[in-house]
Amino acid sequence: MLNWNKVLEFAKKGNLTPPKRVEKTEQEWEEQLSSEAYYVTRNKGTERPNSSDMCTLFIPGKYACACCKTELFDSTEKFDSGTGWPSFTQPLDPSHVAYHIDGSLASVRVETTCNICDAHLGHVFPDGPEPSGLRYCINAVALEKIKL
Repeated sequence: MLNWNKVLEFAKKGNLTPPKRVEKTEQEWEEQLSSEAYYVTRNKGTERPNSSDMCTLFIPGKYACACCKTELFDSTEKFDSGTGWPSFTQPLDPSHVAYHIDGSLASVRVETTCNICDAHLGHVFPDGPEPSGLRYCINAVALEKIKL
C-alpha cells in the first residue's frame, strides 16, 4: 500500500517503470479527445469542481485513463472527499501512476500523471482516509468508467 512518504520518494527520486508506453503526437491526441479532455490531460488543466456526476458515482468497476485506456483506479478505493472531483485512496497498480513535484501555485503539490501516456490526471494529497492517508484528487474528464 502506498503512503505519503512513498509518493514523495517517487516524486523526488523517480517513478516505477511502466509496463508499457503509449506515445502519440499532439495532433493525434487532439483528434482523439474532446477539447476539455485535451486541455486537462495534455495541457495540465483542471476542470471545474462538481462538473461531473463521477464524484457521486459509486458503481462497482474500474476507472481507466481517458487517453490510453490503462486501468488506473478501482471503485473500492473511491470515496466522497467533498472536493468536487473524484477521489481515490490508492491506484490500481502502483506502476500505472507517476508523481511529479508541482510548484505552480504558492504551495508545493504532487501532480499525478498516467505513467503509460503522461496524461495529467490531477494531484495527490496526504489528507485522505486511513489506512493510506492519501487522497488522489482526479479530474473526471481524465478518467473513463469501465463497468463490470
